Amino acid sequence: MIEVCQSNGFRRAYKRLNPNQKADVDDAVSAIVKDPTQGEAKKGDLDGVFVYKFQCVGSRFLLAYEYDPQTRWLLLVGAHENFYRDLKR
Repeated sequence: MIEVCQSNGFRRAYKRLNPNQKADVDDAVSAIVKDPTQGEAKKGDLDGVFVYKFQCVGSRFLLAYEYDPQTRWLLLVGAHENFYRDLKR
């Protein structure tokens, strides 16, 4: 069984979303749990982090995560604006 863990940053961002946005994020998380290679691997400061891009109520959202065979770490979710700056913190 695959364990899904949330960082504090992800938890805070998820809490601020509207219910219809949460449904889209839940679908994206399900997709990552099934196939974690769907996201784009980052380089440099964010080495080891993957970012999955998806549509969320008409706008583009990004979901940052790390994974190993048994665990998916959800790091951050949100719109592109300041996403990578916040992710580096």
